[in-house]
Amino acid sequence: MNSAARRIGRTLALVLPVVLVLSGTLAVTRVPWASRATESQALTASSTSTSGKASTKADPRTPQDVLHDRLLVELQEKNPGVALTELQAAVAKNPRLARFCPSIARALGRAAVAKYAGAQHRAQEWSRPVCDNSFASGVANATQ
Repeated sequence: MNSAARRIGRTLALVLPVVLVLSGTLAVTRVPWASRATESQALTASSTSTSGKASTKADPRTPQDVLHDRLLVELQEKNPGVALTELQAAVAKNPRLARFCPSIARALGRAAVAKYAGAQHRAQEWSRPVCDNSFASGVANATQ
C-alpha cells in the first residue's frame, strides 16, 4: 500500500506543475482587463510569417473598435453623457456589440476622468446605468 501511495505522489509531482503552467498560460492569453496596447502587441507578434517578416496587410477594424474610438472622440468633443447615450443606442441597434459594452463604458469612464484633469467627482456626474454601471467602474478605477 505504501508503494502505491508513493507512486501516485510521484506521478502527481511530475504532472501537476505541467498542468498548472499550461492552464495558467491559457488563462492569461485573453484577459478582459488587458489594455488595447497589449492586444495590438499580441496581434503584431502573432502576425509574423514563418520567414520572420512581419505581415504588411492591415487587419480590418472591428465594429467594436470603430465604436470605441468614435465614442472617445465624442466624449472629448462634447461630454461623457453624449458618448454614453450613443453607446446605448449602438448596442440597441446592434446587439452583437453588447458583449463589448462594459469594456467600452469603462474606457469612457477613464477618459472622462482624464478629460476633467483627474476630477473623479466631475466625471462621476455623468454616470448612468449603461452596461451594468461600467462607466462608474472606469471612473473609480481611473486614479488607482
